[in-house]
This record gives sequence, C-alpha cells and structure tokens, in this order.
Amino acid sequence: MSKTTKILLVGCGKMGSAMLKGWLEAGYKKEHIRVVDEAASRLPVKSYDKPSAIERTFKPDVVVFAIKPQVAAEVLPLYAGYKGALFLSIMAGKTIATMKRKLGNNAAVVRAMPNLPAMVGEGISVATGKVSTAQRATALALLRSVGQAEWVAKEELMDAVTAVSGSGPAYVFHWVEAMHKAATDMGLPTNVAEALVKQTLKGSVALMADSNIKEIQQLRKDVTSKGGTTEAALEVLMNTKSGLLQLLSRAIRAAKKRSKSLSS
Repeated sequence: MSKTTKILLVGCGKMGSAMLKGWLEAGYKKEHIRVVDEAASRLPVKSYDKPSAIERTFKPDVVVFAIKPQVAAEVLPLYAGYKGALFLSIMAGKTIATMKRKLGNNAAVVRAMPNLPAMVGEGISVATGKVSTAQRATALALLRSVGQAEWVAKEELMDAVTAVSGSGPAYVFHWVEAMHKAATDMGLPTNVAEALVKQTLKGSVALMADSNIKEIQQLRKDVTSKGGTTEAALEVLMNTKSGLLQLLSRAIRAAKKRSKSLSS
C-alpha cells in the first residue's frame, strides 16, 4: 500500500487516535490524512468538526469509521458520496450488511475489530469483507500500523473475535486485580504486591512471545515441580469442574452472545 494513500478518519477517540498515531509513525503522509472529529483542533493533521467542512478537492481512498456504533445510523450516510472509496469500520457490532444499507449496496466495506493495546502499537485486529485483493491489502496495512492483523473469510466469526481479543484485555486486567488482592490479603504491602504481579505478568508474556500453544503448555510444566507450591495452585485453577478453563469458557461465550445480540 502506498504511503500517499488518502485517508479520511471519522472519529478520533482512543482507538481513532491510536490508529492515527500508528499511521503517522508508519510513514503515511500527514498531508494526505483528514480527520472529522468534534475535538478536531487538537490533532496533528488537517481536521474538521463536521464532514460538510471537508474541502471538495479531497477524495479519500479509504474512509475509516472509528465512531461509536450508536451514532452509525446518522453518521454513515454523510459519507456515502465517496464513491469508489474503501470503507473500513472498527465499530463493534455493526455488520457489513447494516453499513451497506447506509453507504450503498455497492460500497466496498471491511469490518474490523482491533483492541486496546493498539494504543501502544501492540494491538491485534481481525478483519473481514468481500472486497478486492488490493482493498484487503490496504485494510490490513492500515490495521498493522497499530499491531498485528489477521483476516477471516466468515463475518459471523467476528463475534468470537470480539469476545476473545476485543474484550480480552479486560480479562487480563481483572486477572491482575485478582492476583494483587490475593497478595495484599496475605499481608504483602500494596506496592510490593503490585510490583510482583505486574513484573511476573510482563516477564511471563516475554517468555511466551514467540511460542506456540504447545510450547506455552511446556512453559507451564517447567514452572510446576512435583509436590511443589505451583502444583498446589494449579490443582485449584485446573479443576475440571470449577477451574479457570471452565470459568473463562463461560465468560468468553457470554461476551460472544452479547456481541451477537448487539449486531442483530
């Protein structure tokens, strides 16, 4: 994808700002990016507080929707006039069919789900859509400016993606909260408990960064000595009826169910 691709970003909240920062750091030309956002004046690129203010000579190759899904019905039709552009949506729960009803049946639409670590360039996004090979490459290139990106052929898989990676950072943060509370409940000073939990998580992530699932399973076994402390903890966490596997499975399926209901 050319770094001179013309991009129109609609919405510049946390995720929109992360994507804009990623594009600029990846070398996309500042002069070829426009933003429509209520807080337009604070941005490092040419920006507007409403779409009608965009200069008519600016013809975007890609229009990226980083707005709240609740306002999609009123916002999307304002951009339907950009015929031939690729529309890339990172709105949770809005299906391609729903977006095409507002943008036009012939619109090229890609639906994507990034996650919060995109703010530090470590996100993971999954995208889908029936578009050309070139348009698919364009969408993935933009998403990879803030982390990894994958493609799935079936849009219905996006509910599972949302449940696993879209919501996933919250599961990790809650895990940290739970470990911290367990540590302080046993008498550790809160600052020591915080350092132990955060650095343990950081170091563990570093160990498994380039590992596959089987290798990660082996890492777990490497920490676990027969009859030791880790084994005692894992007997609780790996209980076949009430362990972490069962709890996380229920949690992720609940998130998937909610995602599906929001998109219907």
